[in-house]
Amino acid sequence: MSDASLPTSSLGAWLRAPVPASPFQARMQALWLGWRRLRSNPPALAGAAILLLLVAVAVSAPLLATHDIYAQDLTARLRPPSAAHWLGTDDLGRDIYSRLVFGSRITLYIAFLAALIAAPLGLVIGTTAGYLGGWTDTILMRLVDIFLSFPSLILALAFVAALGPGIENAIIAISLAAWPPIARLARAETLTVRKSDYIAAVRLQGASRLRIILHHVVPMCLPSVIVRITLNMAGIILTAAGLGFLGLGAQPPSPEWGAMLSTGRQFVMTSWWIAAIPGCAILFTSLAFNLFGDGLRDILDPRHG
Repeated sequence: MSDASLPTSSLGAWLRAPVPASPFQARMQALWLGWRRLRSNPPALAGAAILLLLVAVAVSAPLLATHDIYAQDLTARLRPPSAAHWLGTDDLGRDIYSRLVFGSRITLYIAFLAALIAAPLGLVIGTTAGYLGGWTDTILMRLVDIFLSFPSLILALAFVAALGPGIENAIIAISLAAWPPIARLARAETLTVRKSDYIAAVRLQGASRLRIILHHVVPMCLPSVIVRITLNMAGIILTAAGLGFLGLGAQPPSPEWGAMLSTGRQFVMTSWWIAAIPGCAILFTSLAFNLFGDGLRDILDPRHG
């Protein structure tokens, strides 16, 4: 019986089969096992649920927002949460709830794009250094050490100060500050993988170094890199919020959470909601990525029982 014609009633038995009959069945069993491990980890499941909710809010922002995020109403400034403004208004009378909803788009945009740049960059540099060794490894790792000698926020501030303020420049700066830990992790994984028998067999068959790195070393390092970048997402979000707070990230009147937090700092004693609400959004999003990354590490760890 083919996988496509599999009866629904036998799906459980098919997923629990001790020996998969096809590559598709093996992949489905791995996904099912991963789901079971995630389901048995309540904190990781809660983190995944928060992230899915955040993505849904970002996608549905125009439908969920109740006010124009740029419309100013000075007669309604500094209003506390009410039926008219669910999370209150800021110093220019703008609805905080609507700005928070649209701000989730900017936060996820910065975080995911920075991760998409930093992860491949660190993976390629780390695997290249680990596999080639010699002077290549020495030069690349010394470069990594230079980057790691600075705190990520300070390094991002230096890059964005040179590039200029703005979301795009902030993404580049955050990416340049986020890749070194990934490169070091990829190198450590590569040093173990390159001594494997299957790597020696591929080398004896005449495969080039580039082919070995891209087709055989990188896939083995990918699970660890995915876990690391997921755990690093909290740091990326905090760095992005820090740049926005200092006025070097998203520029006004953009509803970025760090910029909203910066706006509310002068009213923290009288109108607490202006700073507290975007601050809580940053906190819960960072916490969700940490919880989900912790669970993802258990799922992708081949030594996990």
